[in-house]
Amino acid sequence: MTKRHVSLPPGGEEGIHAFIEEVDERLAGDEDTCDVVEDVLVDLFGDREAYERWQSGGDVSPAERVRLQGYDPCNVTLESEYYAEAEAMDEGEFERTKHLQWLWRQFDATPMADNVEFALRFRRMLADHLFAEVGDDCRFFKGISFTYGHNISVGDNVVVHDDVHLDDRGMLTIGNRVSVSDDAHVYSHDHDVTDQTHVDNYHTIIEDDVRVTYDSMVRAGVRLGENSVLAAKSIAGKDIPAHHIAAGTPAKSIAVKDGWKPVADDLDGANVDRRAERRLDYDLPEDLNVFDEFGRTRQPPGN
Repeated sequence: MTKRHVSLPPGGEEGIHAFIEEVDERLAGDEDTCDVVEDVLVDLFGDREAYERWQSGGDVSPAERVRLQGYDPCNVTLESEYYAEAEAMDEGEFERTKHLQWLWRQFDATPMADNVEFALRFRRMLADHLFAEVGDDCRFFKGISFTYGHNISVGDNVVVHDDVHLDDRGMLTIGNRVSVSDDAHVYSHDHDVTDQTHVDNYHTIIEDDVRVTYDSMVRAGVRLGENSVLAAKSIAGKDIPAHHIAAGTPAKSIAVKDGWKPVADDLDGANVDRRAERRLDYDLPEDLNVFDEFGRTRQPPGN
């Protein structure tokens, strides 16, 4: 049974449409993205009076000041800023997407994020400004996180449910009519087993009509073939062929979907690791100021 259609009452619909349209136009215009994000968050959190008092030189407590400063994405850092390859990115693109990601995350912290009709439309509008590509009629639920945002391409009629992590430190492509269930993690970068400070980025691909089910994980560089299923709590470390069902840790193809055997590969040809084909090279500035957060000196015997 599919879902039924739900609509808002006229008054609610009018207010939501006006707000989303206004934010959309401002983000698409000539205004500084940082200023737009700050302005929107001040009003969404109902802090306009305190903000204006602070801006005019009035008294605010240290806690109030930190809160009010936090609406401005220029006053915050995200984990992705610490990644070395961020130094090699176009600064304007990184800052713009950082600011939009801050708006996405902070919107999810407001009570309005639980107003499903409003929240789905607001996030869909933000995705249009943030992602590399996003198709029609996509639904993004609460608590979705991503690394940058601008390395994600999404097709039509995609549904991403609550608390999903879409890692686009490398590149992530999601096809049409894909469903990503709650608590799933999709990665596009991986750490070296011996030297965990060494990172390889990959292009991870989820083809049309795939279902990535509850609490599962797709490792960097994996391709999920069209119409395939990754079972709940499974970890896909190798490609899943089209029309196959894969399950387990690590996930293996265990069956072909009913009715699809005439056009599907045999199970014997499944479970092949092709991630190396999708590794992405990137250059780092020679003068990059780096630090090792672990400070480890462990070496194999004899080194």
